[in-house]
Amino acid sequence: MSHENIIIRGARENNLKDVSLEIPKHQITVFTGVSGSGKSSLVLDTLAAKSRRELNDTFPTFVQQYLPKYGRPHVEAIENLPLAIVIDQKKPANNSRSTVGTYTDIYALLRLLFSRVGKPFVGYAESFSFNHPEGSCPRCSGLGEIRELDIHKLVDFDKSLNDEDTIHYIAFGRGGWRWIRYAHSGLFDLDKKIKDYTPEELDLFLNSPQIRLKNPPANWPKSAKYEGLIPRMYRSIINSEEGLLHAAVLNPMLRMGTCPDCGGSRVCERVRSCKIQETNIAEACAMSITRLNEWVKGIESPIAVDLKAAISARLTALEDIGLGYLSLDRAVGTLSGGEAQRCKIAKYINSSLSDVLYILDEPSVGLHNRDIELMKHSVRRLRDAGNTVLLVEHHSEMIRIADHIVDMGPGPGIDGGRIVFQGTYGQLLESGTKTGEALKMKNERMKNEKLILPQASNNQPTSQGNPNFSFGGEADHFSFFTLKSASLHNLHDLSVSLPMGCLTVVCGVAGSGKSSPMECFRRAYPKPEDIVYISQKDIGVSLRSTPATYMDVAPDIRKMFARQTKQKEAYFTFNGKGACPVCGGKGVIISEMAFMDNIETVCEACGGLRFSEEALKYKIMPPCTSPGGGEGFVANSLLPVVESSLPREEMERGQNQGPTSLSIAEVFDLSVRHASDFFRGTVIEQKLRPLMRVGLGYLHLNQALSTLSGGELQRMKLASHLSEGSKIFIIDEPTDGLHLKDVERIIGLFRELVDEGNTVFVIEHNTDVISAADHVIELGPGAGEAGGRLIFQGSPEAMRRCPDSVTAPFL
Repeated sequence: MSHENIIIRGARENNLKDVSLEIPKHQITVFTGVSGSGKSSLVLDTLAAKSRRELNDTFPTFVQQYLPKYGRPHVEAIENLPLAIVIDQKKPANNSRSTVGTYTDIYALLRLLFSRVGKPFVGYAESFSFNHPEGSCPRCSGLGEIRELDIHKLVDFDKSLNDEDTIHYIAFGRGGWRWIRYAHSGLFDLDKKIKDYTPEELDLFLNSPQIRLKNPPANWPKSAKYEGLIPRMYRSIINSEEGLLHAAVLNPMLRMGTCPDCGGSRVCERVRSCKIQETNIAEACAMSITRLNEWVKGIESPIAVDLKAAISARLTALEDIGLGYLSLDRAVGTLSGGEAQRCKIAKYINSSLSDVLYILDEPSVGLHNRDIELMKHSVRRLRDAGNTVLLVEHHSEMIRIADHIVDMGPGPGIDGGRIVFQGTYGQLLESGTKTGEALKMKNERMKNEKLILPQASNNQPTSQGNPNFSFGGEADHFSFFTLKSASLHNLHDLSVSLPMGCLTVVCGVAGSGKSSPMECFRRAYPKPEDIVYISQKDIGVSLRSTPATYMDVAPDIRKMFARQTKQKEAYFTFNGKGACPVCGGKGVIISEMAFMDNIETVCEACGGLRFSEEALKYKIMPPCTSPGGGEGFVANSLLPVVESSLPREEMERGQNQGPTSLSIAEVFDLSVRHASDFFRGTVIEQKLRPLMRVGLGYLHLNQALSTLSGGELQRMKLASHLSEGSKIFIIDEPTDGLHLKDVERIIGLFRELVDEGNTVFVIEHNTDVISAADHVIELGPGAGEAGGRLIFQGSPEAMRRCPDSVTAPFL
């Protein structure tokens, strides 16, 4: 049997329809298809999950409990499956002690370099670590910033210890275990207000070091020491893991700032005294990666030859993938998902492993077209090292480098889950699939449009003394909000006019500072309540959040069931009386197996529907509006009637199919599109209409939001604001994760928002969105310190004639 292909048989994960295929090894295979077509279900939830589970099984059962858990994929068989390494867009944990240097392991090599070559000798490699007691700054404990407690935000001085909520932190409330250490000490009058304490009592209450009490009360713990409130907060909370765990409660009580002792470098003075060529390790980490690479290559020491090569190879890999503007002291928590992903790719490029299956989840996200070329080169390097590379991708240029393409579809959600094409890029263009047609149209449009060659102009106005800035296009009909001398992050005294009442795209290479002007605008605009900022970060969902709960239709659905069936609403929620008595409304039975993985089985009593038999026996009919175009009504319901948003053909199809009664579980399992049809003419359809407008009609009402991509969550947040008027929308890279067809839809939605009287600012790389804008603002020309300057602002047509625009050649 040949081992040249990965063979998948009978994949049925999520919406996959019994998919079977062969994927060639040692090649680049790109999985394409509309959003929600099943690409991630096949590549990540099936292939990657199966590989990682098989790898975990090679470890002892005791070790397995500490490894990441992967669900058992629904697939008949997978053969010839290599070890999979997933390089996704998920940001690393926001650990205050993690930097780009520690994340890429380059800082460990730098520590070794300074311990061997640096003068004077101050210790071995661990002595240069800011996470080690020998190397960390004693004042900030290696964090680079100090967090000073505002005692007046922690303590209500107008209350006594016997009052409720005198000390505003966990377990300090009356009766709490921390409260006991003060109330039972016998040192204070519990009914006396804190503000009435004598200076001695107040100093004892707030500042006392740990002491053993003489003749403490009987209820004082025998081995306990008394400690003042302030040192206790620093020791056990602020400077501990608990402070990170309860940051939301703690941070409002703290004043943050750069540590004055180490200047934010995190290391102690002794470490900073050790230098190589007049540069200490903190100064080296503060350099851009490009500059640091040059500095490392210039070190002249025979004992540093091997270390120099190892460090330079890793720095070069980061440069080659477009991250030369980062510095090693950059906190990992400040990286975007795309930057974190590229750090991982750079890490693996220098790996000596071969025959590995690398899975990249949309590596083009957040990248300028110039950076796409660097990404293509890095992906090819992974393949050329003898590995198999799978990409889940929408970007036309990334699809072009594929040796093999698998197109999923034909539609999203329940309409997807099938393979509609396999073959080469050229064959895809002639396949007739949605992806093939979109790529073919894009290629033909690029051929037909004659690029206007840049022409220098002697009368272009300049800004900020920057001769590379130009203004093009007529903008007299726009009103402007002007930012002056902005210097946030990497902005260089930026002044820019932001037009209102139109669609404006802010573009530039990754790291050029595109988001910074919008952040300045949000701070400076006099009516912040008019601004709707939509990023791809967490929209504040819980594990139980679904489209039904997020769009607030779940209560309306329960009310409709209660009114039609004459039962209480509690019967129609699996968090109440309607829950299955066996699984408690979870839909699954979880059996704990000590050191082994928990076994999760579908509840046999409810079949995974979560509801009890009592709740499922009640069904409702669709509350259809009256036929014939007369005055609408809602059968057996008191919900208000609204004008239907469904196309006439869909309405007629629903009427021709006849009425269908559904249970509460069947209703929540409907897609948004089908639910809109079922609840046609009601407020439920009205609330679901925005999801249809943003292209999320394929989602199910009961689908966990934790399963959605960042782009889908972003569009859902956008949908929740569509009914608002006269707003200023700031949307950060909305095309991330979108198919070419979906990009057309989102552009149309932006135009509708502008036509409805809104202002739309889009931070974007997609050239189709840039071309559709009324106004374009480009920052650059490079990233980091090389960016932050205004290169162009004006119309897209004028931008194409701008000789200094980095984006213009790709339009």
